Amino acid sequence: MPEKLDGLDTFPKLLLYHARERGERPAVREKALGIWQTWTWRQYADEVRVLAAGLAAAGFARGDHLAIVGDNRPRLYAAMCAAQCLGGIPVPLYQDAVAAEMAFPIQNAEIAFAVVEDQEQVDKLLEILPRCPTLRRIWYDDPRGMRHYAQRELAPYERLLQEGRAANARDPGFVETEIAKGSGEDTAAMFFTSGTTGNPKGVVLTHRALIDRARVAAEMEGLSDRDVVLAYLPPAWIGQNIFSYAQPFVTGYCICCPESAETVMTDMREIGPTYYFAPPRVLEALLTQVSIRMEDAGRVKRALYEYFMALAQRVGGAILEGRPVGLADRLRYWLGDLLVYGPLRNVLGMSRVRLAYTAGEAIGPDLFKFYRSIGINLKQLYGSTETSVFVCVQPDGAVKPDTVGPPVAGVELKFTPERELLIRSPGLFKEYYKNPQATLEAKDAEGWFHTGDAGYLDADGHLKIIDRVKDVGRLADGTLFAPKYLENKLKFFPYIKEAVCFGHGRDRVCAFVNIDMEAVGNWAEKRNMPYSGYVDLASRDEVYELVRECIERVNADLAAEPELANSQIHRFLILHKELDADDEELTRTRKVRRRFIAEKYAPLVEALYSGRDSVHVEARVRYEDGRTGTISADLKIRDAKTFAPAAAKRAA
Repeated sequence: MPEKLDGLDTFPKLLLYHARERGERPAVREKALGIWQTWTWRQYADEVRVLAAGLAAAGFARGDHLAIVGDNRPRLYAAMCAAQCLGGIPVPLYQDAVAAEMAFPIQNAEIAFAVVEDQEQVDKLLEILPRCPTLRRIWYDDPRGMRHYAQRELAPYERLLQEGRAANARDPGFVETEIAKGSGEDTAAMFFTSGTTGNPKGVVLTHRALIDRARVAAEMEGLSDRDVVLAYLPPAWIGQNIFSYAQPFVTGYCICCPESAETVMTDMREIGPTYYFAPPRVLEALLTQVSIRMEDAGRVKRALYEYFMALAQRVGGAILEGRPVGLADRLRYWLGDLLVYGPLRNVLGMSRVRLAYTAGEAIGPDLFKFYRSIGINLKQLYGSTETSVFVCVQPDGAVKPDTVGPPVAGVELKFTPERELLIRSPGLFKEYYKNPQATLEAKDAEGWFHTGDAGYLDADGHLKIIDRVKDVGRLADGTLFAPKYLENKLKFFPYIKEAVCFGHGRDRVCAFVNIDMEAVGNWAEKRNMPYSGYVDLASRDEVYELVRECIERVNADLAAEPELANSQIHRFLILHKELDADDEELTRTRKVRRRFIAEKYAPLVEALYSGRDSVHVEARVRYEDGRTGTISADLKIRDAKTFAPAAAKRAA
C-alpha cells in the first residue's frame, strides 16, 4: 500500500502510481481456455491509457456515463478506469439481469456509451435500444457469435483500442493531462440499488469516499500487494467492486478472474486466494456441497468427520483466536487438521486464506461458527452501497457470531427511538442520482445516513443488526418478530435453500420453504426415491418430514432465546418453485423481496393461517429464454412441533 495517499485522490492516479512503483507485479489474472493469463500493473495502465484515448475519440467526455455489463473481466475493469481517466462515470450493471431491467438505469443516467462482455449482453442492449435513444455506441469484448451483427451502434473492443492507439499517437500527453484534472471530490462510479421497493436508485460515490474506506480497512487488516483475491461475484455489486477494484488500487494486490461461474471452485483451488469475500448464500452453498459429499462417503470417513467436527465446534474458534485450550484438545485438533480440516479447506479453495469476510445479509450463527471452527478466519462486516461498504468490521480476537463488530476508524453510529441505525462516515454517498427527495430522506442535514436497519450496540460496543426496520414487527402477543433472523437459522440446513417467514400482527409464525434441489435430490436418490423434477420432489411426504425436522431443531434453539421464544415456526409449506430474481421474488443480490412475495402468494399465506392442510396454486414463471409459463400444483401444509421457553434441549 502507498505509504501516503496524498495527491493520489483518484483511481487513475493510483493506477499510474502502481505502474511506476510495481510495474512488473501482477495486477489482474484471467483464466481463458484453461490457462491463467497475467496483466502486470504496467500493462494494465497501458491498456487503460489507450482505451481512454479511444473513448475520447468516440466523443466520451467529462461527466458522461459508461455502462459496463459482464462478468469479471480485465478489459471491463480497464474500461471502468478509462472512463474515470476522462472524468467520466462508470455504471456497472448486473450481467444476469434481463433486458427490461437494464432499461431504467440506461434511461435514468442517459447513457450513450457501453462496454459489454459478449453476445448475450449485446442482445439485451439491442432489445431495449428503441427505449433507450441516448445509447449510441456499444463495444463488445468477446467476438464469438458476433460475425453477422451489422448494427451501426456496434463495434468490437479491438476497434476501440485501434482508435485509441491512433489518438495517442496524435496527442501522447492527452490522457495524463485529463487524469491530472481529476479530483477526489469527482464522482468515481454509480451503482444502482436492487430496487426492492420500486425503481432502482443510482448511488453516486466519489473517488474520495471509496478510496478512504478501502484504505482504512486495508490498514486495519494489514493488506499488501502480496495478497491475492478471486473476483467472482457481480461487478455491479458494491461488495465485489470494493474487493476487485477499490482495494487493489489502494494496496496493489492482484485480482483473479475465473473462467466461468462453473469453474469458480476449481479456479479458486488453483490460485489460492489469501483474501476472500463471500455473502452468506455462497457459504451456505459450499457447506451444502460438503454435506452432500459426506453423505456419500464411507462409514469410516463419516465417523471421522463427525467426531472431528464436534471437536472443532467446541475448541476450533478458541484456537483460531489464540484463547487458552487444553493440551489434549490441541493435540486432537492438530490431528483433525491433518485428517479433516486441512483437506476440507483445500476442497473449498481456502488453504491460503488468512482473511475472509462475509456480508450482504445476516449470516446464521451456526454457519459462521462452522467456517471459523475449521481454521478459516471468517469475519463479518457491515456496510452498504451508500457507505462505500466499510462501516463495521469484526477485529481479530474479538469475533462474535451474533454481531458485525465495532465501527471502523472515522465512522460514527447512533440510533433513533425505533432502533434504526444512523451512520456518519467519510465513505457516505454523494446523492441518489436525479432523486433529491430520496437523498433528503436518506441523508439528513447533519450528514447522518438513515440505513433502514434495526439494531443496537452490545456491552462491548459491537453492532448487532436485528433486521430491516420495515420488516421487524411484533406478533399479536407483543413478541419481537425478526423474520430474517429466523430465515437464516433455517437456511443453515443444507436441505433448505430459501425461506420466507410471516407473523407480524398474527398469533404465530408460519413459513414458506424452498428446498435445495441438489441436496434433497441427493438425499432422495440414496433412499431410492424416484422423482420427476422439483415440483414432484417438493411435494413428497418424506421431504416434508425432512424439512419438518429442520424447522423443529430451529424451534428448539429459539426456545432458549427469551426475546424470540414465542416466534417459533408453527406451520409451513414447501413452495412449488424456486424463488427467482427473474420472477421479481429476489433481488439481483439474491435478497428476498418479502412484501412482494406476501402479495403475490397471498392465498398461500392465508391458507397457512386458516388451518387448512393443503392449498391449490397456479403461478406464472419466466424461463431463461424469456418465455413465460404456468405452474399448477396442490401444496401440502404441515404443522411443526414447538417448545416451551424453558425447553432448551434440541429436538430429537
